Amino acid sequence: MLIQVKKLSSSDSDVFLSLIHVFEEVFEMHNFIMPSKQHLEQLLEKESFVVFVALSNGAVVGGLTAYVFDQYYSVSPLVYVYDLAVKTAYQRKGIGKSLISAINVYCQSIGAEEVFVQAEEADGHAVEFYRSTGATEAKVIHFSYLHKK
Repeated sequence: MLIQVKKLSSSDSDVFLSLIHVFEEVFEMHNFIMPSKQHLEQLLEKESFVVFVALSNGAVVGGLTAYVFDQYYSVSPLVYVYDLAVKTAYQRKGIGKSLISAINVYCQSIGAEEVFVQAEEADGHAVEFYRSTGATEAKVIHFSYLHKK
Protein backbone atom coordinates (compact mmCIF):
# COMPACT_ATOMS: atom_id res chain seq x y z
CA MET A 1 0.00 0.00 0.00
CA LEU A 2 1.45 3.32 -1.07
CA ILE A 3 0.62 6.21 1.28
CA GLN A 4 1.44 9.81 0.43
CA VAL A 5 1.66 12.36 3.26
CA LYS A 6 0.97 15.91 2.13
CA LYS A 7 0.87 19.30 3.87
CA LEU A 8 -2.24 21.15 2.78
CA SER A 9 -2.16 24.64 1.33
CA SER A 10 -4.83 27.31 1.24
CA SER A 11 -6.24 25.87 -2.00
CA ASP A 12 -6.90 22.42 -0.47
CA SER A 13 -10.19 23.10 1.32
CA ASP A 14 -11.93 20.09 -0.29
CA VAL A 15 -9.14 17.78 0.93
CA PHE A 16 -9.40 19.37 4.38
CA LEU A 17 -13.14 18.74 4.33
CA SER A 18 -12.44 15.05 3.61
CA LEU A 19 -10.07 14.93 6.58
CA ILE A 20 -12.72 16.42 8.85
CA HIS A 21 -15.05 13.62 7.75
CA VAL A 22 -12.33 11.12 8.75
CA PHE A 23 -12.17 12.80 12.19
CA GLU A 24 -15.96 12.69 12.40
CA GLU A 25 -15.95 8.94 11.68
CA VAL A 26 -12.97 7.92 13.82
CA PHE A 27 -13.87 10.11 16.81
CA GLU A 28 -17.56 9.11 16.52
CA MET A 29 -18.69 12.74 16.44
CA HIS A 30 -22.45 12.30 16.40
CA ASN A 31 -24.56 15.31 15.40
CA PHE A 32 -21.47 17.17 14.21
CA ILE A 33 -22.26 20.34 12.27
CA MET A 34 -19.62 21.20 9.68
CA PRO A 35 -18.44 24.83 9.68
CA SER A 36 -18.77 26.76 6.44
CA LYS A 37 -16.32 26.16 3.61
CA GLN A 38 -15.34 29.82 3.90
CA HIS A 39 -14.31 29.27 7.54
CA LEU A 40 -12.22 26.23 6.60
CA GLU A 41 -10.56 28.16 3.78
CA GLN A 42 -9.72 31.01 6.17
CA LEU A 43 -8.13 28.52 8.58
CA LEU A 44 -5.98 27.03 5.83
CA GLU A 45 -4.71 30.51 4.92
CA LYS A 46 -3.26 31.05 8.40
CA GLU A 47 0.42 30.27 8.98
CA SER A 48 -0.52 29.38 12.56
CA PHE A 49 -2.67 26.43 11.40
CA VAL A 50 -1.11 23.37 9.78
CA VAL A 51 -2.77 20.32 8.22
CA PHE A 52 -1.17 17.11 6.99
CA VAL A 53 -3.14 14.36 5.27
CA ALA A 54 -2.34 10.76 4.45
CA LEU A 55 -3.59 9.77 1.00
CA SER A 56 -4.12 6.29 -0.44
CA ASN A 57 -4.86 6.36 -4.17
CA GLY A 58 -5.84 10.01 -3.79
CA ALA A 59 -8.33 9.38 -0.96
CA VAL A 60 -7.82 10.83 2.51
CA VAL A 61 -7.31 7.99 4.99
CA GLY A 62 -5.90 10.01 7.86
CA GLY A 63 -4.36 13.26 8.90
CA LEU A 64 -3.55 15.71 11.61
CA THR A 65 -4.16 19.33 12.45
CA ALA A 66 -1.81 21.50 14.49
CA TYR A 67 -1.52 25.05 15.78
CA VAL A 68 1.69 27.06 15.82
CA PHE A 69 2.07 29.34 18.85
CA ASP A 70 4.48 32.21 19.24
CA GLN A 71 5.83 32.26 22.75
CA TYR A 72 7.23 34.94 25.02
CA TYR A 73 9.91 32.78 26.70
CA SER A 74 11.65 32.17 23.40
CA VAL A 75 11.65 33.34 19.79
CA SER A 76 11.06 29.73 18.69
CA PRO A 77 7.42 28.73 18.26
CA LEU A 78 5.63 25.82 19.93
CA VAL A 79 3.37 23.51 17.95
CA TYR A 80 0.30 21.77 19.36
CA VAL A 81 -1.06 18.74 17.51
CA TYR A 82 -4.79 19.16 18.01
CA ASP A 83 -6.21 16.14 16.17
CA LEU A 84 -4.69 13.04 14.61
CA ALA A 85 -6.73 10.18 13.20
CA VAL A 86 -6.43 7.34 10.73
CA LYS A 87 -9.41 5.44 9.33
CA THR A 88 -9.88 2.16 11.17
CA ALA A 89 -9.11 -0.02 8.13
CA TYR A 90 -5.74 1.77 7.73
CA GLN A 91 -4.64 1.77 11.37
CA ARG A 92 -1.52 -0.08 12.55
CA LYS A 93 0.16 0.32 9.17
CA GLY A 94 2.56 3.12 10.10
CA ILE A 95 0.38 5.96 8.79
CA GLY A 96 0.06 7.70 12.15
CA LYS A 97 3.82 7.51 12.65
CA SER A 98 4.33 8.95 9.16
CA LEU A 99 2.08 11.87 10.07
CA ILE A 100 4.01 12.47 13.31
CA SER A 101 7.25 12.31 11.36
CA ALA A 102 5.91 14.83 8.82
CA ILE A 103 4.85 17.35 11.47
CA ASN A 104 8.20 16.98 13.24
CA VAL A 105 10.15 17.56 10.02
CA TYR A 106 7.98 20.59 9.27
CA CYS A 107 8.47 21.93 12.80
CA GLN A 108 12.22 21.56 12.53
CA SER A 109 12.09 23.52 9.27
CA ILE A 110 10.30 26.45 10.95
CA GLY A 111 12.58 26.34 13.99
CA ALA A 112 9.94 25.16 16.45
CA GLU A 113 11.22 24.48 19.94
CA GLU A 114 8.70 21.77 20.78
CA VAL A 115 5.77 19.82 19.40
CA PHE A 116 3.21 18.64 21.94
CA VAL A 117 0.01 16.63 21.90
CA GLN A 118 -2.52 15.53 24.50
CA ALA A 119 -4.14 12.13 24.87
CA GLU A 120 -6.76 11.21 27.41
CA GLU A 121 -5.40 8.69 29.89
CA ALA A 122 -8.47 6.52 29.34
CA ASP A 123 -7.68 6.29 25.60
CA GLY A 124 -5.11 3.52 25.91
CA HIS A 125 -4.64 3.17 22.14
CA ALA A 126 -3.73 6.84 21.74
CA VAL A 127 -1.43 6.81 24.78
CA GLU A 128 0.43 3.74 23.50
CA PHE A 129 0.62 5.21 20.01
CA TYR A 130 2.29 8.42 21.20
CA ARG A 131 4.63 6.44 23.45
CA SER A 132 5.64 4.37 20.42
CA THR A 133 6.61 7.51 18.48
CA GLY A 134 9.35 8.42 20.94
CA ALA A 135 7.53 11.32 22.55
CA THR A 136 8.39 12.34 26.10
CA GLU A 137 5.46 11.82 28.44
CA ALA A 138 4.32 14.23 31.16
CA LYS A 139 1.49 13.80 33.64
CA VAL A 140 -0.77 16.85 33.59
CA ILE A 141 -4.31 17.69 34.56
CA HIS A 142 -6.30 19.42 31.83
CA PHE A 143 -8.86 22.03 32.89
CA SER A 144 -11.55 23.50 30.64
CA TYR A 145 -13.90 26.43 30.85
CA LEU A 146 -16.82 25.62 28.58
CA HIS A 147 -18.64 28.58 27.09
CA LYS A 148 -20.82 26.86 24.53
CA LYS A 149 -23.31 24.08 25.13
